[in-house]
Amino acid sequence: MGRAISERRDRLVALDARPADEAELVAVHPADHLRQIAAAARIAPTRLDADTYVSKASYEVALLAAGATIDAARAVAEGRADAAFAAVRPPGHHAEANRAMGFCLFNNVAVAAQALRRDGVERLLILDWDVHHGNGTQHSFEEDRDVLYCSSHQFPFYPGTGDFIEAGRGAGTGATVNVPLPPGCGDDEYVGVLRRVVVPVALAFRPELILVSCGFDAHRDDPLASMQVSRAGYAEMTRTLRVLAETVCGGRVVFVLEGGYAASGLYEGTSAVLDALLDAATPSLAEAPEAAAGSTLAQVIRQVAAVHRDRYADLGAA
Repeated sequence: MGRAISERRDRLVALDARPADEAELVAVHPADHLRQIAAAARIAPTRLDADTYVSKASYEVALLAAGATIDAARAVAEGRADAAFAAVRPPGHHAEANRAMGFCLFNNVAVAAQALRRDGVERLLILDWDVHHGNGTQHSFEEDRDVLYCSSHQFPFYPGTGDFIEAGRGAGTGATVNVPLPPGCGDDEYVGVLRRVVVPVALAFRPELILVSCGFDAHRDDPLASMQVSRAGYAEMTRTLRVLAETVCGGRVVFVLEGGYAASGLYEGTSAVLDALLDAATPSLAEAPEAAAGSTLAQVIRQVAAVHRDRYADLGAA
C-alpha cells in the first residue's frame, strides 16, 4: 500500500494525522472502552480476544487512525479536498461500542460519521466492501434513519453477522442493506451489487457524503478469505462510486482502509482506487454485469429485493 501511495505522491495532498480526542470518540464508544484499550496498551503485549492483539503503541496509533479519518472526512465535506483516502490502521469496522474485536480497537468510520453529523451533515451513506461484515458499524447506526449502511461481504464468515434480514431496527428499519455473498465471488458480483443494489438505494436515499469502508481482503490473493476481486474490479467499483457521488452529493466520497492481508492485494487495490479518483476525466462505466437467471448475482439481488423492495422500488436496475 505504501508503494502505491508513494508512486502517486506528487498528485496527492497529505494531511498530517492527529489523535482523536475523547469527545470525538465517546460519540461512539463509552469512556470505559477508551480506558480499557489504554490499560491494555500499558501492560502490552496482550490480547483483547483471540484475534485482537495489542502492543504498547496500539492505543496511540488507534487514536491517530480515528483522528486521521475524521480529518479526511472533514476535508471533503468542507470542500478542501475533492475526495480522500485514509490509509489508516488499525482497521475499525468490527469495533462495537463496548468491545474491540477483529483487529479493530475504535470504529474509525463510525467516529468520523458522528463528527460530520455534529458539523451539520445530515445524511450519510456508509458503503462497506471489506470481505468481512462490519458488525460494529451496522450496530452503531441500525436505529438511525439518516445513516444508510450498505455492506457486501463473504457469508457465512467472520463475524457471523450481515444476513439479508438484518435491515435496521426501529426508526432505522430499511437503512441497513446487507448483501451477503458466497465464497468465490469476483468482479462481476461485486460490481453488479454496486450497480444493481447500492446505486438504486443510494439514489433514493440521497446522501450528502459517502464514506467507504475500503477493505482489500476480497482480493483474489488474500489469504484470509475466498473471494476473487481483481485490480480491474476495484477500479470499476471506484468509478461507479465516483459517478454515484457526483450524482447525489457533489462528488464527496471518502475511502477509509479496513482489512487486506496480502501485500499484492493492498498494492493493487490501493492503486486502483487512487487512479480512479485521480483520473480527471468523467468516469466512463462499463456495462453492468448481467444478472442472468440462476446466476449468483441474480439470486443475491432477488433476496435483497425480498427484504427491501417496498422501500427501494428500483432495486435490481443497472
